[in-house]
This record gives sequence, C-alpha cells and structure tokens, in this order.
Amino acid sequence: MDAKKALDRLHRELMDLNPSAARSLAEGMEETLTVHRLQLKGWLRSTLATTNPIESAFSVVDRICKRVKRWRRGDHRKRWVGAGLWLAERNFRRVKGYKQLPKLLAELAKLNTPPPAQARAA
Repeated sequence: MDAKKALDRLHRELMDLNPSAARSLAEGMEETLTVHRLQLKGWLRSTLATTNPIESAFSVVDRICKRVKRWRRGDHRKRWVGAGLWLAERNFRRVKGYKQLPKLLAELAKLNTPPPAQARAA
C-alpha cells in the first residue's frame, strides 16, 4: 500500500474516533507525503517530519506578543513578531541530520527542474 492510500485510510478511521486528530492529519498530509517522497533517512527525516521546531519558535513569539498592551500600526506588530523570533533564535540548535542537506538540495533540484523541451516537428 502506498503512503497516500495509507494516510487516506487512517484519516477516514480517525474521523470516527477523533475528528480533531483527523483534521490535523489532513492539514499536514501534503508535507508528510513530500518528506516521504524525498526518501530522506534518519535524523533529517525526523527533523523535517515534525512541526516542533516552528511551533517552539511561535510559542516564544506568542509569549512575547501577549505582553504587548497596546498595538499601534501594522509595522509595530511586525517588530514585535521579529523581536520574538530573534529571542527564539537563541534556542535554535543545529539541524539533526544536517550532513544530509546536500542530498536534500539535490532531490529538490530534481523536483523543480522542468522537463526537457520537446523537439518541435517541422
């Protein structure tokens, strides 16, 4: 059974058991399939298959922005979000599996390379 079919089946089963979990699965399904399609292995796969790093950064932004009592202009919001991400950056660590990043870049380049132009028949 391919990954897409397995995830679709799991989604249908979750709809009866836990609709919230089913929605979360549906929300991240394309990203999950992308990580699977890239055939990453080990730590890099584990790192990219989870949203934990970005959720962690956003939790710091949320904590910082909750302290703001009076929002002014839109650029004021951007500055506070930027400040929160800057503070979150202090907790960033090296990506586990970083040595596989060249392989990831090569796989992404293959996916983004347009197919060769068809020879025109004259």
